[in-house]
Amino acid sequence: MLVRSVSRCSSKLRAPTARPCLRLANRPQRRHFSMPATPGAQHSSSTPSSTTAAVGMIAPFVDELDRIAPSFRINGSQVRVLQTPTEFYETLKDRIRNAETRIFLATLYIGKSEKELIATIRDTLRAKPNVTLSILTDALRGTREAPEPSCASLLAPLIAEFGPDRVEIRMYHTPNLTGLRKKYMPKRVNEGWGLQHMKLYGVDDEIILTGANLSSDYFSDRQDRYHMFSSKDITEYFSNLHGVVSSLSFLVTPSKSPSGFELVWPDTNSAPSPLADPKQFVAESTELLAGLISHKTRALTAYDTTPEEKKDTTVYMLAQFSQLLSPDTSTELPAISHILQTLARPQYATSSWTFTAGYFNPAPSLSKLLISTASTNNTVITASPFANGFYKSPGVSGLLPDAYVLLARRFLRAVHQNKREADITLREWRKGTVGEPGAWTYHAKGLWVTLPGSKDPSISLIGSSNYTKRSYSLDLEANALIVTENEGLKKRLGDEQRWLQENTTITTRDDLAKVERRVGLKVRIAMMIVQLTGGAL
Repeated sequence: MLVRSVSRCSSKLRAPTARPCLRLANRPQRRHFSMPATPGAQHSSSTPSSTTAAVGMIAPFVDELDRIAPSFRINGSQVRVLQTPTEFYETLKDRIRNAETRIFLATLYIGKSEKELIATIRDTLRAKPNVTLSILTDALRGTREAPEPSCASLLAPLIAEFGPDRVEIRMYHTPNLTGLRKKYMPKRVNEGWGLQHMKLYGVDDEIILTGANLSSDYFSDRQDRYHMFSSKDITEYFSNLHGVVSSLSFLVTPSKSPSGFELVWPDTNSAPSPLADPKQFVAESTELLAGLISHKTRALTAYDTTPEEKKDTTVYMLAQFSQLLSPDTSTELPAISHILQTLARPQYATSSWTFTAGYFNPAPSLSKLLISTASTNNTVITASPFANGFYKSPGVSGLLPDAYVLLARRFLRAVHQNKREADITLREWRKGTVGEPGAWTYHAKGLWVTLPGSKDPSISLIGSSNYTKRSYSLDLEANALIVTENEGLKKRLGDEQRWLQENTTITTRDDLAKVERRVGLKVRIAMMIVQLTGGAL
């Protein structure tokens, strides 16, 4: 059990590795878009007025988004869209090899056999004494296999070799899993009470936002989404977020114990341990995080040297930290809710959206909002059971693919009941069958919005969130919402939206009603138990 590996010593450890902090102040944001002077302009295309109309159609979105979350203005060329797991992995390794000052990685876990990635990091640290490393993972997932090899035992030797002044490994533990629940809840199942789920892969002044974890399948045959932002402003913001959550996490230290590591709670941490005093832990977390994610928070120092007239893209920094905030002032759910509510207006009847989630279980409020939009030609992409990472998985997790089928069936029933079948199509992604040679799994998640009169999306959401009930109540999520006028970036987002559909087929209510797609009683009972005990899929 994790609790047994937590040091009870009271000796002080060093303070967390120093990180650059944003200097913050409360000041109103400047509106970046305005409504067009000509009401009919929104229906033209490929003319100067269509550009004006597109900008005007964006305005209702950003007016409210500016009151929800902090943002930065950049040029669209500063966003690179990666396509494949291999491209993601090779880009990440290339950036690590060329690091000059810092590497910071936040992920659910690093695969316990990822020796090549660790070797790449180690080579950089050896060759460049000025480079520091900070890694944040989840404590439950990162120590699941201990005392057998685990994420924690894989990373601990880096501290032993380079010292705690250059390498800091942190593991976040949810305050929702304590006492008897923690003592008796089995591993894997206990992760249903909340995880560190952010995926932030920063090197120097660039950062990759994605839904991918750092393990071999995500580097080879597990399709996700990956956006690289070449912006010091955006990278610095997420570095600061990474640093605050790290200061609320256990510190990994090397050990001669069978597991090879210990988790300790430094006296220098920003709050008491979530296992010792969860209520005070949340109170202190709220004080640290609420200001950072607030729309009123603006950086006094702007690092981006792009001329103002070339800044055609706004990137909103979204965070969902419900378990750490009391009251909850998270920004992701309000932002995506606002986008979908805006799309329900009559003037957006010729807009379209694409929504994807590898684990199809959108929060009930989002399902209702998706169905309630005025948009037409909308697409939902989700994993086929045969492309689900839990397909034929041992234990309770093996029931999950069928559970998501049941949830997709309920969504299509609601689409039918609301007479939206002509406007909303469900597509299942499949590339082979899990366990067979050449098969891939699907883990992509996101939202794209194409405005009236446009061919490609002007709005896209990228990040770690699965948009589920647990994303909005239990897990730590970080995302970026892109709102752009840049034609090149819009095309890249459109291409991304299209290539993700290349391995999909349309799935209807009739398809899910077939005998071979029916969900058994065991799955339904398991879903009820999870909900009754306070967990979530």
